[in-house]
Amino acid sequence: MTTNYTTRFFRLYFSLLIFFFISHTGWTQTSKHTFALGDSTFLLDGKPFLMISGELHYPRIPKEAWRQRMQMAKAMGLNTIGTYVFWNVHEPEKGKYDFSGNNDIAAFVKIAQEEGLWVVLRPSPYVCAEWEFGGYPYWLQNEEGLIVRSLEPKFITAYRNYIREVARQLVPLQINHGGNILMVQVENEYGFYSNDKAYLEENKRLFIEAGFDGLLYTCDPAPKVKDGHIPGLLPAVNGLDNPKEVKSLVRQYHQGKGPFYIAEWYPAWFDWWGTPHHTVPAKDHAPKLDAVLGAGISINMYMFHGGTTRGFMNGANYNDQNPYEPQISSYDYDAPLDEAGNATEKFQQFRSVIKKHLPQGHVLPNVPPAKKAVALPLINFSRQTSIMDILPEPVASAHPLTFEDLNQAYGFVLYRTTLKNSQGSGILKINELRDYGLIFINGKRVGVLDRRLRQDSLSVVIPAGQVTLDILVENLGRINFGPYLLKNKKGITTSVTFNNTELPNWQMYSLPFSDLTLLSKKEDKTAVTESPVIKSGTFSLSAVHDTYLDMRTWGKGIVWINGHNLGRYWSIGPQQTIYVPAEWLKKGQNEIVVLELLETSQKSLKTLSKPILNSIPSVK
Repeated sequence: MTTNYTTRFFRLYFSLLIFFFISHTGWTQTSKHTFALGDSTFLLDGKPFLMISGELHYPRIPKEAWRQRMQMAKAMGLNTIGTYVFWNVHEPEKGKYDFSGNNDIAAFVKIAQEEGLWVVLRPSPYVCAEWEFGGYPYWLQNEEGLIVRSLEPKFITAYRNYIREVARQLVPLQINHGGNILMVQVENEYGFYSNDKAYLEENKRLFIEAGFDGLLYTCDPAPKVKDGHIPGLLPAVNGLDNPKEVKSLVRQYHQGKGPFYIAEWYPAWFDWWGTPHHTVPAKDHAPKLDAVLGAGISINMYMFHGGTTRGFMNGANYNDQNPYEPQISSYDYDAPLDEAGNATEKFQQFRSVIKKHLPQGHVLPNVPPAKKAVALPLINFSRQTSIMDILPEPVASAHPLTFEDLNQAYGFVLYRTTLKNSQGSGILKINELRDYGLIFINGKRVGVLDRRLRQDSLSVVIPAGQVTLDILVENLGRINFGPYLLKNKKGITTSVTFNNTELPNWQMYSLPFSDLTLLSKKEDKTAVTESPVIKSGTFSLSAVHDTYLDMRTWGKGIVWINGHNLGRYWSIGPQQTIYVPAEWLKKGQNEIVVLELLETSQKSLKTLSKPILNSIPSVK
């Protein structure tokens, strides 16, 4: 009897411990809740719920920092976060899925739940988001006849396969399954693109078929709601902040009632290379936020925190009136939370506004202090490699092949041909260059062509004898918005001519720079070269803090630290620094690798404790 009594006592004791743990940690949302549409408000467990949400994108934030960013969201007064799901991150090659590491979207959602935050999920295959190809994987362009954002069968098949994989990760995390995902968005601003209602209905069907059985909604900018909305779903509005206009528009397409939701409310804007950094004073937006929340309108600010578009994942804008505009790596966005995750003046003013609209008795957490950022000692480079010395085996073709032809997603391709009996001066023209080309004759750089500037030709002199012509082409980011989504192949996409005569017989060398181990093949510590170079070195840290690489004396290229691709730099601005998160540094020895295209004589690199995001040199 004593043994049984003791056993029962300890079972009860441990049950009480577990209950206490669940009740006093972030697991407070694990029981099932309900989320529904009321006539004027959202209803959470049957009670009016004002959604105060901010957008965070998991690939733009180191996984190790996700929780800190969410805690900052709570401190500003947000109760919800929104995020896209990025197809090209999760299916980089056809049928090969990746939900690990920084791509672990389920972990991102679960951390939000632990931090007491709800989630609005935006898993449409098209995200826009100033993201490469608007989120589409490059390989879709290799599927003959495939047309994105359409009912074309190959696209629908690829779409279905992908959304099923996403559903396996996220369906169990919907609120009606005990999770914290309140709503799921169908497509994304489709009204900006077209008005095919059958295609939109197919989107809805694919989502439901995959298991997304909670609340679905659409979002479109005000003038395009009629084109992008599906009857029966909540029509969220983007870009408006006049309460009367928001309510009138939603009622028009939602049977005369709400609830009312601004799915993208813009506190500022993004940047592209060669133009000033976009900023909007907090005082201009705080009263608008106050008016919207005061009118009972739910909101998702785009962005609450932008972070950084690392690697080769920036997108670009282009249309017939404006030139090609690739976006910068910093996605600071002049958001309430800056690129490093620190509170700004905008954060503080928005927090003061939100406090006025919280449920009675709700007290916001204190705002955590800013993370420390430091300038490091000068970083010196001890090794250098010309990219001409690390070329892989080439692919030969009579005509230039695109990145897609080479099954290459991002990075660079070196195009090489041999000229014979072409001596003399003339015009070298690259038809449909995408996007940035460095031209070399017998290893000497003779010019640069830049799609942003509508450049496709230059005057060159071809010497006598057998001549090697090299053209190094950089993919600066596929277009992420508008009709040119369908014209997004990269590299030399048509032909190269000299004095109107097409140059044949090309060798293509793929340089995706997805694997840095090839850089160890050959090193030359002394050679001076005009060809792009890989510089590498190490630096030691006794403590780790955020820092910013000062690239003002450099030209154009990419930086890796400890294997992490931190993104592009370019002297044309406005971004002149690269953010290095403390989470990707370590005590002791750290490795840095820089690919420099233009200023190849650089031997050292400075760091700063603050970013430079708005500097455009007068001459570059």
